[in-house]
Amino acid sequence: MEKLCISVSEMGEALGISRVRAYQLVKTTGFPALVFGRRIMIPVDGLRRWIELQSGETSQPENR
Repeated sequence: MEKLCISVSEMGEALGISRVRAYQLVKTTGFPALVFGRRIMIPVDGLRRWIELQSGETSQPENR
């Protein structure tokens, strides 16, 4: 079964950023994170959408 959520450390590793920077990113407004007690999990699909939004890769209507 494919993971639906990953830990902050796994997210940092996947993005190639430090663990400290990953935890800073999680605190950013609009970042997809779920908190279960003291555990923070990142939904994989939400992370992909967030990355697309940050990189401007979402499909936008053309201005004519």
